[in-house]
Amino acid sequence: MARRHIVVLGGTGFVGRHLAARLLRGGDRVTVIGRGRGNDEAAYRAKRALLPREASLIEGDVSDSDFLAAVLDDADAVVNLVGILNEKGDRGDGFEAVFVGITDALTRAMKRMRVARLLQMSALNAGRGDSHYLQSRGRAEQHVRGSGLEWTLFRPSVIAGPGDGLFCRFDQLLRLAPALPIGRADAKFQPVWVGDVAEAFARALDQADTIHQSYDLVGPDVMTLAQIVRMTAKARGRVRAVLPLPQALGKLQADVGEFLPGKPISRDNWRSLQLDSVSFEDGLRRLGITATAIEPKLGEILAGC
Repeated sequence: MARRHIVVLGGTGFVGRHLAARLLRGGDRVTVIGRGRGNDEAAYRAKRALLPREASLIEGDVSDSDFLAAVLDDADAVVNLVGILNEKGDRGDGFEAVFVGITDALTRAMKRMRVARLLQMSALNAGRGDSHYLQSRGRAEQHVRGSGLEWTLFRPSVIAGPGDGLFCRFDQLLRLAPALPIGRADAKFQPVWVGDVAEAFARALDQADTIHQSYDLVGPDVMTLAQIVRMTAKARGRVRAVLPLPQALGKLQADVGEFLPGKPISRDNWRSLQLDSVSFEDGLRRLGITATAIEPKLGEILAGC
């Protein structure tokens, strides 16, 4: 039987690297599509080094439907993981271009090349609240639902794993600071293990009953932001104080963070934080996956920071 060819957009990112490895272990052929002009050899080599040797890597303009159609020539299914956590400025157009614009270009290319199967990464709370990020995620979901393709949507809470943007980010902030002031310290999350997320995508490709379904992907434990910070400090053997900020000062912190290098927190992050990232629906269990507890994995997570 011929190997399936799975094309993964955004596959050089945190989740994509794990998914590519999982699909290859399952016997699939994997082509990763990365954003880039293809003329920066050093950048290409750096991305190439992040991927399993057996995966192919092609770079180009992922907002160009013609480019996407060319790389989908013999694809059996497409996984769209393209995403950003922050945009330049605070207007929403950056999120709109990535989530809605690229999704539109991709679905047009898929229909043109008669590739029906699409697995789309979204986010818990997509379409809710005032966050540009969440609203754009929601519009991308609506586009996928109306595309006429054989789609499956995944909505994870924050994703944890070696080198992640959650525990590793706080680990960096806690290295020198004796105390860390944080807004919305009581905001709730259900961190989900990156390996479980990759497994969810892989199983959906094998199960026809996942078509036209959406899955909330959450871990077994609800944690507040303050608990996440304290867990990170404890795992490193550091004694650090967490200083919860009142709402007004938390918003001010985000206003200032908007202009700091790397945007440690942005205004849009602050808007997203107003909604707890938790779900009563266990999408992993629906796929036959037992969610991995995060706290026992902290050593592995921080070793990759």
